Amino acid sequence: MTTEWSHPIVLANVPAGGKELRLAAPAEALSAIAARLGLPAVASLEATLALKPAGGGRIGVTGRLRGAVTQECVVTLAPLAAMVDEEFAWRLLPPGEEPSDGDDDPDDIPSDESGVVDLGEELVQQLALGLDPYPRAAGAEIPPEHAGGAHGPFAALAGLKPKG
Repeated sequence: MTTEWSHPIVLANVPAGGKELRLAAPAEALSAIAARLGLPAVASLEATLALKPAGGGRIGVTGRLRGAVTQECVVTLAPLAAMVDEEFAWRLLPPGEEPSDGDDDPDDIPSDESGVVDLGEELVQQLALGLDPYPRAAGAEIPPEHAGGAHGPFAALAGLKPKG
């Protein structure tokens, strides 16, 4: 799989005392990330990560992601500058280990058969999760003809229904 931003890490190479990383997506990857996520632009994407062995070949990761993006208002389609700034926790799994479904557990990230996880790809996915799904410009309102009630092809049919 080809990714827009790749930063592979071999789980077995994380030292027993852990490892701190500061990663930033290169400028040439930002436009490809924007295209993948359906955004007009991604100005920056960076993260700090703390990796610590967690037993059984697993690696615990805590981190913070920051990204400056441009989204489109869902009402006007005007470009909106937005910041994604969130903390996250992952558990990198050794080859062959299946993710668990615990609600309070960190997100499980499986490694490939060589015990490698692409942190760049995982950070792009984390950015996607942090985006506002319905960005709206200040003062943007849905036109009255589309606010509430029936609209679209079935609105006319609703008007034909006998009242009472």
